[in-house]
Amino acid sequence: MSQEIEIEFKNLLTETEYEQLTEELPFNTDNRFTQTNYYFETEEFDLKERGCALRIRKKKDSWTATLKEPHVDGLLETHDTLTEEEVRAWMNDAPSPAPNIELRLQNMGLSFSDVQFKGALITERMEVPYQNTLLVLDRSHYNQQTDYELELEAKEKEHGEHVFNEILEQYSIPKRETPNKIQRFFSTVSKSY
Repeated sequence: MSQEIEIEFKNLLTETEYEQLTEELPFNTDNRFTQTNYYFETEEFDLKERGCALRIRKKKDSWTATLKEPHVDGLLETHDTLTEEEVRAWMNDAPSPAPNIELRLQNMGLSFSDVQFKGALITERMEVPYQNTLLVLDRSHYNQQTDYELELEAKEKEHGEHVFNEILEQYSIPKRETPNKIQRFFSTVSKSY
């Protein structure tokens, strides 16, 4: 089964902070790329109730479905690779087989057939290796909204947290409550999310 633990730190930014970090950290704007997240949920928001999220991401020419679940060290991510034809079926509320995700949903008592397409979020992303972590700067567009976010992905929680806090302090960026992208997306769709 294709799974991994994701350890990441996030902070929402103002547009000014985003521009400052673009200029002062070692990002190369020529390497900026776009990825699109397509979000799925049940009618009753059963995934949210369990602290989970389900998305399909298009990155370059590949499609990956990912189920994110809470884990003691971050998030447990379960993946299935899809074809473009399978993605179209998902978006028409007829998800094609995704055996790894389907098994995880069954273990939660959820029916794979209840998953429905809810919308998309487009992210312009820059990434750079930084002090033995991956530093990510995102500008995301969804439902007439634009937001900016700094992310840091690490192999070890303590090291990642230290590097992340150093960056925020160095650039005088206050720590902000930062819901994940799927939460921010659904907050513009449903006030109950």
